[in-house]
This record gives sequence, C-alpha cells and structure tokens, in this order.
Amino acid sequence: MTHIELSLSPLEPIAVDPLHSWSVPVSSAEESCLVIDASGVIVAASTAWIRLLSVERPSELAGHHVRDVLCLIDFTAAGNELGEAEREQIPPLLALTSKRPARGLLRVRGAQGAPSRTLDAVSTPLWQSGQVVGSLSFFAAV
Repeated sequence: MTHIELSLSPLEPIAVDPLHSWSVPVSSAEESCLVIDASGVIVAASTAWIRLLSVERPSELAGHHVRDVLCLIDFTAAGNELGEAEREQIPPLLALTSKRPARGLLRVRGAQGAPSRTLDAVSTPLWQSGQVVGSLSFFAAV
C-alpha cells in the first residue's frame, strides 16, 4: 500500500545569506564565474575565472572592487581604457543597478604581456529580503 507523508514548514522563510550560499560553489566551480556584493566588491571567484583573466595574485581578489581587478578596454584597435561611466555598465555591475539579469561583451586587457580578451558575461542579481545584495556572473571567452 502507498504511504504518503506530509510535512508542514513554518510560513517564515529561513534567513539565508545568498552571498555566502553562492561563494562556496563558485569558489570550486569548473565554470568561469564570480560573485560580487552590492557595492561591487568580489566575494568569490572560480579558478577558471582567475585563469581566464590571467590574474597574477588570485588570493588578493576577495575584498577588491571588480573595477579595480578588471582592466576594461574599448573595442578599438588601440584598446583604450574605458571611462568611469562605461565601466559601470558591465554586466556584473549592471545587474546590481538595474535589478535585472544583464548580458554583454566586455574586453579586458591581460596582465603584463598577456593578450587582451573579449568576454561574454551573463549576470543575475542576488536577492535577500526584497533587496539586491549582490550579483552572480558567468563568463566565456569569445
């Protein structure tokens, strides 16, 4: 005979910090991904993201603003650095301000002699109690 159990849970959701919840899987992910908090500070980055960007000191990423880690350049042959207004429009930061998923291409200058890379970035805001507390982003080389 079939047996069915019913379990009732409290109406109040359990308080879970999405930044903490995502930092562990992102840190060990095979995909190139990143978690930043609401102010743009890096909370966690995957090894694949670190390799993709040729970051010299990966241990120093956490706690730094994503704009300070990425050397964002334009799509011209000269590869000029982007201005402040353009730097705020990259998908990880745009997901924070727009409170919606964001996708776009960005070009990043590599560290000391490494070639520049064009990346496709997809980002989604992370929510807690009705507020955006960060964003989760995935990157792929184009």
